[in-house]
Amino acid sequence: MSGYSEDALVEQPAIALLAELGWQTVRGRDLERETPADAILTARLRLALKRLNPHLPPAAIEQAVADITRDRSQMSLVAANREIYFLLKNGVRTNVPDPQDDGETVEAVRVIDWDQPANNDFLLGAQFRVAGEMHSRRADLVGFVNGLPLVLVELKAVHRRLETAYTDNLRDYKDTVPQIFWANALIILSNGSESRVGSITAGWEHFAEWKKVGGESEQGRVSLETMLRGVCEPARLVDLVENFTLFQEVGGGTIKLTAKNHQYLGVNNALSALRGGRKLGVFWHAQGSGKSVSMMFFAQKVLRKVPGNWTFVLVADRRELDGQIYQHFVASGVVTEGRAQANSSQHLRQLLTEDHRYVFTLIHKFRTEAGEARPVLSKRSDIIVITDEAHRSQYDTLALNMRTALPNAAFMAFTGTPLIAGEEKTRHVFGDYVSVYNFQQSVADGATVPLYYESRIPKLQLTNDDLNDDLEQLLEAAALDDAQEDKLEREFTRQYHLITRDERLEAIAQDVVEHFVGRGFRGKAMMICIDKATAVRMYDKVQKHWQEHLAAVQTERIAWLKETDMAVVVSPGQNEIADLAAKGLDIRPHRQRMNTEDLETKFKDPRDPLRLVFVCAMWITGFDVPSCSTLYLDKPMRNHTLMQTIARANRVYPGKASGQIVDYVGVFRNLERALALYGAGSAGDEPVRNKAALLAALQQVLTATSNLCRQQGVSLVAIQAAEQFARIRLLDEAVEALVAPEAIKRQFLDLANRVGRLYKAVLPDPAAGCLAVQVTPVQIIADKIRALKSPTDIAPVMQPVEDILDDSIVAAGYSMARESKSYSTDLSQLDVEKLSETFARHRIQTTNERFRWSVERKLLRFERFNPTRTDFRQKFQALIDAYNAGRLDPEEFLRQLVSFAQGLSDEEQRGVSERLNEEELAVFDLLTKPQLDLSAADRQKVKATAQTLLATLKSEKLALDWRKRQQARAEVRVTIERFLDEGLPTVYTPELFAQKTTAVFEHIYDAYYGAGRSVYAA
Repeated sequence: MSGYSEDALVEQPAIALLAELGWQTVRGRDLERETPADAILTARLRLALKRLNPHLPPAAIEQAVADITRDRSQMSLVAANREIYFLLKNGVRTNVPDPQDDGETVEAVRVIDWDQPANNDFLLGAQFRVAGEMHSRRADLVGFVNGLPLVLVELKAVHRRLETAYTDNLRDYKDTVPQIFWANALIILSNGSESRVGSITAGWEHFAEWKKVGGESEQGRVSLETMLRGVCEPARLVDLVENFTLFQEVGGGTIKLTAKNHQYLGVNNALSALRGGRKLGVFWHAQGSGKSVSMMFFAQKVLRKVPGNWTFVLVADRRELDGQIYQHFVASGVVTEGRAQANSSQHLRQLLTEDHRYVFTLIHKFRTEAGEARPVLSKRSDIIVITDEAHRSQYDTLALNMRTALPNAAFMAFTGTPLIAGEEKTRHVFGDYVSVYNFQQSVADGATVPLYYESRIPKLQLTNDDLNDDLEQLLEAAALDDAQEDKLEREFTRQYHLITRDERLEAIAQDVVEHFVGRGFRGKAMMICIDKATAVRMYDKVQKHWQEHLAAVQTERIAWLKETDMAVVVSPGQNEIADLAAKGLDIRPHRQRMNTEDLETKFKDPRDPLRLVFVCAMWITGFDVPSCSTLYLDKPMRNHTLMQTIARANRVYPGKASGQIVDYVGVFRNLERALALYGAGSAGDEPVRNKAALLAALQQVLTATSNLCRQQGVSLVAIQAAEQFARIRLLDEAVEALVAPEAIKRQFLDLANRVGRLYKAVLPDPAAGCLAVQVTPVQIIADKIRALKSPTDIAPVMQPVEDILDDSIVAAGYSMARESKSYSTDLSQLDVEKLSETFARHRIQTTNERFRWSVERKLLRFERFNPTRTDFRQKFQALIDAYNAGRLDPEEFLRQLVSFAQGLSDEEQRGVSERLNEEELAVFDLLTKPQLDLSAADRQKVKATAQTLLATLKSEKLALDWRKRQQARAEVRVTIERFLDEGLPTVYTPELFAQKTTAVFEHIYDAYYGAGRSVYAA
């Protein structure tokens, strides 16, 4: 198995590739540090600062080193990271004596050479151990740039589930050794076959693959090699850190944004286009894939890397979009001035004649008064105009006014939807696509979730095939004012009344309630209505059916149903109270809520009970709610408005497998016509798929699961047909067959997870009822397998074994052998033959799984007490690997597991024979292992040294919070050196003495928290 280990297949090839890319590689233990807690290599940092700032005096360098390396343990992790990031990006401001006037000047000390990446020091540390406040952790690979740990790489064996690198390792590192993340730029997780990269604040769902290195046209490939070449090549890494990093304030605090593969490639394409003329092209990245973040990356890189006094004019054609883009830039710290958003045409003209880095405006503010000549506002050639989702408004008078006002500006279109057939003018105005990241790529990369739609047109309504296209075109304006709504009702009376018939709305309201409460994933939802009056009417009808449902249901969901809140969100208008009253509707309570409550924040908060909103124009574009999973469409739409609307449900969110589009009006009948794209009109680019595809996907996974079970002798059909005790027996037999070997167990659990996610996404489709009989046994078996790992779920058959293990594999405590009787039961007393007979009457695979986890739990505690016991972990893992590989049958595995447990018992008895308690034995072992040629007298001398050293440290040096204070840490180290220097025999050479001093200090740091608290007292 050695050739298939994590080290052989993943870590060593990664180290070799990084060396090829220009990194110096060393073992983590060979890195020079002042203390094991240091994550920054201060000596290398100091040398780099001197090399990059030869004109600055030593005092300035030392001040910069102190600012970068100071203790930030009292700050939040992201605040510490942001503070160091800006020191790296902008330099450390230091006071330098001015020889001209005996005063001081402020100089910025460069920390990284952003322009010449080769001038920096790239060092890779393998197996880098860092000591935390209570524990120490060893990271697989850490990439240091000028002594700063900018890259952390956590690896798993090729057969391990990659997500465990995040759930088990990364989250633990953040808790135990946060200082390794203070300067971190990127985190890479990989098992060789799969690789993902993300920031310190990213959840697992936001860690992204990196599939392309050379450009968008190359074939994407998921691998560790692609990840390292695409992210860690020195010039690319420096570019990513400098130009593709943002800190954004959101509702839950601060998040760190780093570029995904498509953003990095697209922005750099745009930078290349900037050198080619005024038409920069169309930047098409699918809705939900981070388009506004790409805008900020683009602007940020232009300002830092392209000479010129650049100004960016960001243009939208809807007030909501304009406000959202502006807020994104402000929340990310990109815009810091308070006058960047034009509030009138006159204000826009003023802003464009002044010196601003950013100007935000609606295109409507380029209007002119009747008879007024179109003015030229700026002839500067360093203005870049970025239009967002403004397909309809870029060819008319307003667009001409904009180009007249800014005759020498460069223009780029950012869009989340493709160019629709008939929009040839867009290419004439902006140029060809500069970057393409379509729907299919976005879903494949996990940047968005897939969308599925189902048609639920009420039977009492025609299927609407002859609905007038003019109605769609009028509604596509989205933000209809009262006059437009009057025109709608006046000119399209037949079609309008067809949609707003009371019987039809009643049927839809009832269906919305049934669908909403029957979904598997309880995300937020939006009901999109044809106009303001219908939104209010639908709210009233849904509320009525909701209360009827609540009165009829008697389940555990009552509390959720009772607390669920709903709201109408529509734009205000003149005479709206009287106009809606004439239709028998009261908008006043809704308007009061909209005016007095922050409904937007409530709806965006996944914990808030506001879960269903009724809208007609507001919030259907430029409005991001990741937890929103369902859209109910009852409004004719087409083209970009349709595509932007459905994208409200495609954001990534934990537990959300897909978004659902429920179509009540037949808007998807012309979808293929809408998606007649330039050169990319393949079916794979469709933003939504029929829900039948989701059902087919679930059936496919169920078939794969059934086939796997059948190969292992498990019949899911037989389980479905059985009843009562017979069903229980078959379920237990299924667990026995699927729990081992490890590869089969993992494969089954992965399939079961997919079944669960897809089944939730299908609900509440009637077809789900038919599939439930197939889904349920899969979920039950998976739950039973997972429960084997739980320490509380131990079957009675295991209790005798557990009793023996509890007595045999337990810490010795502090009692001395001469003062007490033997404190453990020797496992040699076990009658293995008899135990095997007992297991044979039960299910040995299942029993072995429980037994394995029982020993594993005890081994973890065993290792914490004594860091020299790593050989036990290696033996245990080798035993597990042999069992999983099929080289040991279950009976032989049991025998060897019992033998291993006996070895643990013997190891604990060793402390008794040495007349040392567990704490003293740990220090003694650190001083004598690997085995040294010591006489009996020398061993006794080392033993006495270990005892007196530990007693002195505990009584005099290990005070409260000693690990946080530099002076206290230094005193502990000096005490260790003094006692060892006086007490160790001459066989300890200077080199060996230094190693032992460091090993003992690291153990004391890891195990003793201060003021009597330690791993032994836990």
